[in-house]
Amino acid sequence: MVTFAPSDPAFLENPFPFYKMGRAMSPLFLQEPGMWLVFGYQDCLAILKDNQTWSSEFQRPQNMVESPPPPSMLGSDPPRHARLRGLVSQAFTPRMVDALEPRIREIADELLTAKLRTGSMDLVHDLADPLPVIVIAEILGIPSTDRERFKVWSDRVVAQLGTGTAGGDGELPEAAFTEMRDYFNAMVEERRAHPRQDLISGLVAAEIDGEKLNFDELLQMLILLLVAGNETTTNLIGNAVLEFIAHPEQLARLRADISLLPGAIEEVLRFNSPVQATVRRATRDVQFGDKTIEKGQQAVVWLASANRDPAVFSDPETFDIARTPNRHIAFGQGIHFCLGAPLARLEAKVALEEFVLRTNHFERTDNEPLPRVPTFIMRGVRKLPLAVTARVATTI
Repeated sequence: MVTFAPSDPAFLENPFPFYKMGRAMSPLFLQEPGMWLVFGYQDCLAILKDNQTWSSEFQRPQNMVESPPPPSMLGSDPPRHARLRGLVSQAFTPRMVDALEPRIREIADELLTAKLRTGSMDLVHDLADPLPVIVIAEILGIPSTDRERFKVWSDRVVAQLGTGTAGGDGELPEAAFTEMRDYFNAMVEERRAHPRQDLISGLVAAEIDGEKLNFDELLQMLILLLVAGNETTTNLIGNAVLEFIAHPEQLARLRADISLLPGAIEEVLRFNSPVQATVRRATRDVQFGDKTIEKGQQAVVWLASANRDPAVFSDPETFDIARTPNRHIAFGQGIHFCLGAPLARLEAKVALEEFVLRTNHFERTDNEPLPRVPTFIMRGVRKLPLAVTARVATTI
C-alpha cells in the first residue's frame, strides 16, 4: 500500500525513495488526499507545457475577507496570466537583473565580512536568508527598517503551502493576511501620490490595454513576489552548501576552477530542487497510458522526481557539478516558467562564489537533523550552523 505523509519529518528529510517508487507507477492516484501524483519527467513536462488541458486556477479559499482574493499570477491562466506577467516582467529582464550584480555582491560582502572572522556562522541566518530579502525589498522599494517583518510574512506564507487542496495553497492566518494587506495598502497609496524608481511604483502605474491592477491584484502580486523573491534563493543557497559538504570531491573541483559554479548551481537545482512540486487541475479527461485523469481532478507535478528520472539523466543519483546536458525543470516549464529564475541564479552565484572563495574550509558543527521548511512544496533548511575557516583575514 502506498502512503503519502507530506508533513512527516522523515519524508521532508528524504523524499527521494518515495519519488523513485512513484516513477515506476506514474501517474498514481491516492484516495487520500484525493489527488493524482505525477513523477516521470515526460509526464511532468507534458502537464507543465499544456496550459489548455492543465489549469493553474483553483477555487480560492474564503480567506478572512468578504470575498476570495483574486488568484496571483502563479494561480492564473491565460489571458489573465499574460496580463499579470506582462506587468511585472519588465523588472526581471536579463539586462535589468545583470545590472543588480554589483549591489548583490556588495550585500554578500557585508554579510560575510561580519561573520567569517568569528570562525562560525549560521549559513541560513547570516547569508542565505538576508541576501535575497534585502535584494527583493530594494527592488520593490520596501524600507530597510521593515525587512525583518517582510521575512516573517514570507515564512508564514511558505508554512501554509501544501496545507490545503486548492492548488496546494492553504489559508493564511487572519492576522497575518490583514497585517500584510494594511501594510501594502498604505504603501500603494503612498506610491500613487509620490512615485519612486521602484517596482511597487511601476506596478501601480503600469497599464496593459488601458487597464491597471486593482488593489487586490496588486496585493496578490506583492505577496507572490515577497515569497518567490526570497524563499527559492534561500533554499538554493542552503541546499548548495549542504551538497558541497556531502560531496567534498565536487567542492574541491569547484575550488580549483570557480568557473564551474554556474554548472554547479544547475546541478543543485536538479539534484536538490528548492521547489519540489507544483499542482495543476485537469480541464478535460486526460489519458496517461492506461489511466484516465478525469476533468476537475488535480495532479501534483513532482519536479524534484522528474529531475532524477533515469530515462533523462544518466546516473541521476550522482551529484556532478560538470553535468551536461542538464535539462532539469526546477524552475518549471511553459507559461509559468519562473519569472525570477535569472535573479535566483545570479543571487546564488554571487553568494556561493563569495562564500567559497573567502573560505579555506567549512563544515557542519553537528550531525543532528536540520529543521526543514515545513512544506512538501519546497525543500530547504531553516538553519545551517557551520564552523568556517576564512581564506584571508577579514575586517569590519
